[in-house]
Amino acid sequence: MKKGLHPENYRPVVFKDMSNGDMFLSRSTAKTSETIEFEGETYPVFKLEISSTSHPFYTGKSKLVDTAGRVDKFMSRYARTKK
Repeated sequence: MKKGLHPENYRPVVFKDMSNGDMFLSRSTAKTSETIEFEGETYPVFKLEISSTSHPFYTGKSKLVDTAGRVDKFMSRYARTKK
Protein backbone atom coordinates (compact mmCIF):
# COMPACT_ATOMS: atom_id res chain seq x y z
CA MET A 1 0.00 0.00 0.00
CA LYS A 2 1.24 3.52 -0.77
CA LYS A 3 2.73 5.46 2.13
CA GLY A 4 0.92 8.66 3.11
CA LEU A 5 -2.32 7.63 1.40
CA HIS A 6 -4.48 7.80 4.53
CA PRO A 7 -4.73 10.76 6.93
CA GLU A 8 -2.70 10.66 10.15
CA ASN A 9 -5.77 10.07 12.36
CA TYR A 10 -7.03 7.02 10.38
CA ARG A 11 -7.57 4.51 13.18
CA PRO A 12 -9.89 1.73 14.42
CA VAL A 13 -13.21 3.16 15.68
CA VAL A 14 -16.24 1.37 17.15
CA PHE A 15 -19.54 2.48 15.62
CA LYS A 16 -22.50 2.01 17.98
CA ASP A 17 -26.11 1.98 16.75
CA MET A 18 -28.05 3.82 19.48
CA SER A 19 -31.44 2.44 18.40
CA ASN A 20 -30.58 -1.22 19.07
CA GLY A 21 -27.14 -1.22 20.74
CA ASP A 22 -25.29 -3.11 18.00
CA MET A 23 -21.60 -2.27 17.58
CA PHE A 24 -19.05 -2.89 14.86
CA LEU A 25 -15.37 -2.06 14.44
CA SER A 26 -14.06 -0.24 11.38
CA ARG A 27 -11.30 2.20 10.52
CA SER A 28 -12.23 5.87 10.33
CA THR A 29 -11.11 9.47 10.77
CA ALA A 30 -14.31 10.41 12.64
CA LYS A 31 -13.65 12.76 15.55
CA THR A 32 -14.69 11.22 18.86
CA SER A 33 -14.24 12.14 22.50
CA GLU A 34 -15.61 8.97 24.14
CA THR A 35 -14.13 5.48 24.34
CA ILE A 36 -15.69 2.05 24.80
CA GLU A 37 -14.51 -1.47 25.61
CA PHE A 38 -15.04 -3.75 22.60
CA GLU A 39 -13.76 -7.35 22.34
CA GLY A 40 -11.28 -6.80 25.19
CA GLU A 41 -9.76 -3.60 23.76
CA THR A 42 -10.53 0.09 24.32
CA TYR A 43 -11.46 2.04 21.18
CA PRO A 44 -12.92 5.47 20.39
CA VAL A 45 -16.70 5.21 19.87
CA PHE A 46 -18.86 6.99 17.29
CA LYS A 47 -22.60 6.91 18.03
CA LEU A 48 -25.05 6.43 15.15
CA GLU A 49 -28.81 6.99 15.17
CA ILE A 50 -29.40 4.22 12.66
CA SER A 51 -27.27 1.62 10.85
CA SER A 52 -27.79 -1.34 8.55
CA THR A 53 -28.74 -3.49 11.57
CA SER A 54 -31.74 -1.28 12.39
CA HIS A 55 -32.68 0.36 9.07
CA PRO A 56 -35.98 -0.96 7.65
CA PHE A 57 -34.51 -1.35 4.15
CA TYR A 58 -31.92 -3.87 5.39
CA THR A 59 -34.00 -5.56 8.09
CA GLY A 60 -37.25 -5.85 6.12
CA LYS A 61 -39.20 -4.64 9.15
CA SER A 62 -41.21 -1.45 9.24
CA LYS A 63 -40.05 0.52 12.26
CA LEU A 64 -40.97 4.04 13.28
CA VAL A 65 -37.99 6.02 14.59
CA ASP A 66 -39.16 9.32 16.05
CA THR A 67 -36.25 11.70 16.50
CA ALA A 68 -37.03 14.89 18.39
CA GLY A 69 -40.78 14.72 17.74
CA ARG A 70 -40.59 14.89 13.95
CA VAL A 71 -43.59 12.63 13.49
CA ASP A 72 -45.73 14.73 15.85
CA LYS A 73 -44.61 17.90 14.09
CA PHE A 74 -45.54 16.42 10.70
CA MET A 75 -48.92 15.20 11.96
CA SER A 76 -49.83 18.61 13.41
CA ARG A 77 -48.77 20.34 10.19
CA TYR A 78 -50.70 17.80 8.07
CA ALA A 79 -53.82 18.20 10.24
CA ARG A 80 -53.89 21.96 9.54
CA THR A 81 -53.75 21.45 5.75
CA LYS A 82 -56.33 18.68 5.77
CA LYS A 83 -59.13 20.97 7.05
